[in-house]
Order: sequence, then structure tokens, then C-alpha cells
Amino acid sequence: MKKPFTSAGMLLLFGVFALCCVRADAQAVPALEKINSQAELEKAIATLDAALFDAYNRCDLEKFASFLADDVEFYHDKAGVTLGKGALADAIKKNICGKVTRELVPGTLQVHPLKGYGAVEMGVHLFHHPGHENTEGVGEGKFIHLWQYKDGTWRITRVISYDHHEATK
Repeated sequence: MKKPFTSAGMLLLFGVFALCCVRADAQAVPALEKINSQAELEKAIATLDAALFDAYNRCDLEKFASFLADDVEFYHDKAGVTLGKGALADAIKKNICGKVTRELVPGTLQVHPLKGYGAVEMGVHLFHHPGHENTEGVGEGKFIHLWQYKDGTWRITRVISYDHHEATK
């Protein structure tokens, strides 16, 4: 009796399955052309935002960088301009990892479509300093993310992070 799958065939099948799962995990949101309503767009971008900042908060730089275009531009009112995915990931590693976590302020997320491109996301977030809450207050800032859907993937191409100040209690 002939076996339906050889060991090599099973390994290949497992590899393809694993690749599909990794891809789905990386971006479990619909393609731009599959989004048919404002509610669907808001859900997609909120899902991307949550995954992006989960990686940021856990210092998973590889996953964090996967949400960025290679030529991302990051404009920060206090730190200046950072250009490129590698430079931004390095800045996160040096200045954020183990020092800061981000929390989206509930009810502040706004999402607007950009026809044929993707979406603009705006909101307010808080920055916590784990283990140093008594000496470093909670920071607050506003942000704008420009999300592009290209080649089957959502990526951030531009970030404006501004109006940073101490959060009011």
C-alpha cells in the first residue's frame, strides 16, 4: 500500500502550513479592497495598532519592524526625525525597551480612509515607566499614523508623534 505522504512531503506540507500561519498571525486583518465599511476599517486599524504596540511593549523588535515600511518617516516633537525602519527599531531598542510601555487612551482612536492607499490613524496614548511610576510620571501624547496597504501587507509609512506632556491625574 502506498503512503499518501512521505516524510519529506509531510515536512514540506508542515513548512507551507507554518508559513501561512506566521503570515496570518503577522496581519490578521483584511486587505484594503476587502474592507467595505468605516466600521471594518476601524476594526482593521485598531487590530494593527494593538499588534504594533504589543510588540513595542514586549520589545519584540522583529515583529514591531514588520509593521513599518522600509522608508518609514517618524516625526517626534521632542526627539526630532528618525528615517528608516532600521533606525526606528534601533531608537526603540535604545530608548523604549525595558523603560516605557504604551497604552492607547480608550475612546480616542480615529480612523479615516485614504482612497487607494490605506488609512490615517489618530489618537492619544499614555506612556508608563514600569518600576519608576513614583519618579517618572505618566506621559501623554498624540499621534498620527499613515497606514499603506501594499503588496498584500499593511505598513506604517509616516508617524507624527506630538504634544507630549505629563498626563493629568
